[in-house]
Amino acid sequence: MERLKLGNGPSDSSILSMTVEPESLFRRDVSRLSLRKEKEAVDEVFQALLTEANRELASLLQDVRAESHAALLGSAQNEPVNELLMRAVRCAAKQYMLQAELGNLALTDELTGLYNRRGFMALAERQLKLARRSGRGMMLFFIDVDGLKQINDSLGHSEGDWALKRTAKALEMTFRDSDVIARFGGDEFGVLAIEASGQSEATIRTRLNEYLKTVSPRDSRYMFSLSLGAARFDPRSCTSIGELMIEADQTMYEQKRLQAIARDAAVLSSQS
Repeated sequence: MERLKLGNGPSDSSILSMTVEPESLFRRDVSRLSLRKEKEAVDEVFQALLTEANRELASLLQDVRAESHAALLGSAQNEPVNELLMRAVRCAAKQYMLQAELGNLALTDELTGLYNRRGFMALAERQLKLARRSGRGMMLFFIDVDGLKQINDSLGHSEGDWALKRTAKALEMTFRDSDVIARFGGDEFGVLAIEASGQSEATIRTRLNEYLKTVSPRDSRYMFSLSLGAARFDPRSCTSIGELMIEADQTMYEQKRLQAIARDAAVLSSQS
């Protein structure tokens, strides 16, 4: 059996290296919340639980030190110490899960499960640094749901939420797991994609359009569609994520303008 060494250093509180399932009991409850105040309330609850877990773990480790400074696991004469250690293990597991959930709350969008703006910016900044070092190009896409306000106003927010969730699904089906997909808020989404073979802007637009053809809205009074703009990142440039987002946003609205002109021309043509 391995001998567990207990000292007075900070390593006492790092007795586990654990992983947490991405869909925990906490996540299933949190994902249903949509209002900001409710989200803040949940965040406060997790903070309180984490503080309590930290106190409990510190108290347990103090008790272990008081019982023995060196205990052999499995020895009958050290049963009280072993029990304290098992309680410390369980407490550390709870602490780790709470920390993981707090991180998820801070970086993900509760409606779609994608990254939120904060999570996107944190990951995108890191990806740009890696791209500059490796000399690899990247593309930033800006996407919005066409007519979301009208959908909400005429058909209700449940239908609008369906459109947002379907947009998230469309992006997940179009892009790769290594790409960073986020909902910035409202009807706005963003994706940072690493350039690779078969991953050009044209192929991405084609894949997205092909998937959208398979999507039928729950209500026949509108057509579900997305607008997409793109900006390319040159690793030799000093372009920031913010500048790429502005450029992609501008190209998206230029696409909307051209589509509107084409629709108006089609209407005029049908009336003549």
